[in-house]
Amino acid sequence: MKRNEFLKLGTIATAGLALLPKSNLIASVPSKIMAKTVPTSYVLVDGVKFAYRRYGKKVGIPMVFTNYLTGTMDNWDPAIIDSLALNREVIIFDNRGVASSEGKTPDTIAAMAKDAAAFIDTLGLHKIDLFGFSIGGMVAQQLTIDRPELIRKLILIGTGPRGGERMADYSTHVWSLFKKQYPHPDELLLDTFFTPTAKSQKAGWAYLTRIRSRPDKEPALTDQVVPAQLSAIFAWGKLQEHSFDYLKGIRQPTLIIHGDQDIICPAINAVTLKENLPNASLIIFPDANHAPHFQYPELFLSQIKQFMTGV
Repeated sequence: MKRNEFLKLGTIATAGLALLPKSNLIASVPSKIMAKTVPTSYVLVDGVKFAYRRYGKKVGIPMVFTNYLTGTMDNWDPAIIDSLALNREVIIFDNRGVASSEGKTPDTIAAMAKDAAAFIDTLGLHKIDLFGFSIGGMVAQQLTIDRPELIRKLILIGTGPRGGERMADYSTHVWSLFKKQYPHPDELLLDTFFTPTAKSQKAGWAYLTRIRSRPDKEPALTDQVVPAQLSAIFAWGKLQEHSFDYLKGIRQPTLIIHGDQDIICPAINAVTLKENLPNASLIIFPDANHAPHFQYPELFLSQIKQFMTGV
């Protein structure tokens, strides 16, 4: 099957899922474990203070989240992590140099993955499920290659392989959005995470309302963070000979989620991941940009929970 045919079928399949009756997947969570109230904790990782939040039901295998370009703990959607926390432990953190975590932000995915592994080891975790979004999905891939014994299942959202298509730089349209002035900085996400349609924009504003609900916000990023993260992303995206060979080494069950209109990481990269990972499933969400999980939290949670309970 050709890639464009595969992508079309994936979109159609997900559009069908969107027509299913809604269930109460986003359940109410007791206030003591809600994302907006869970306290920030700190741990020394190789002598550097890392900030993290850890909450939820302490049974089974915890889920660790690795975040997107400029993303902090405040940007994880409470609708998603609160729902997941009903049945398992959720761990979100700021990697080195980001927001509340100290140190200098690395400029390679390999170094970021090494820091993430050191953080997980410091918490004393021996087995996790790993949830990587955007650059966090690149970190998650590298971490799984480096430490396969640590990862049980892998979720990759809005991300791509090393040397993926149009991943060595952003388009002129994306750069223009980064330079655009917004009434509030987080409104950039309405353009980069959601499509221009009324339905998608409505979902975008709902997401912003949810993440703005936490009263004690993290500090602003330093000027060093974005250049370092961009260097890491574009180096990862540079095409090299046998760029995709490493994916054969990721044998964990993997769920790939992508938006069909992703302007940050084109959706064809999700297809490449699916074609090269030995044990992967792919879902393409319709009328969705870079953050399909934030646009369709209920549908996304249904897929995650099915994936997590499967063999």
